[in-house]
Amino acid sequence: MQCLFCKKDDDRVINSRTSIDGLSIKRRRECLGCGRRYTTYERIEESPLRVVKKDGTREAFDRKKVLSGLMKACEKRPISTDMLENSVCEIERDIYNKFDREVSASFIGTLVMQKLRVLDMVAYVRFASVYREFKDISEFIDELKPLMSNAKKKQKQKQAVDKTN
Repeated sequence: MQCLFCKKDDDRVINSRTSIDGLSIKRRRECLGCGRRYTTYERIEESPLRVVKKDGTREAFDRKKVLSGLMKACEKRPISTDMLENSVCEIERDIYNKFDREVSASFIGTLVMQKLRVLDMVAYVRFASVYREFKDISEFIDELKPLMSNAKKKQKQKQAVDKTN
């Protein structure tokens, strides 16, 4: 493995861990040339999955694009990179479990929205506003109404639990 910093091809593995889904191995490495540390991921190479976009074009599935979308939605939010990486692994696993050759971009977008809804409501709304291409504020409000009603229900449940304690 070539060092990201000094480009030498001499390192040692400090730590290896299997991901939650068991489909990849995270390795912490130390360059023996410059002494800096970096992380690599080892994944099973599968048959190439194609993404069918809205306009009908097809391109290779790229997990980096999914991670990038999650990172943009979660920017300046209290979501760790590990949480995002785990979400991408879960999304990727779901896609490979359901599809062999092609998957629609809309299916991937729906999975991303489901993960964001659980992770962070603000990130979810950010992503939804771009993904669903809201045309005006009323569409934005329509998306927020169910979220606000769920938040009120949770708050009432918490108050009920607090009263019993």
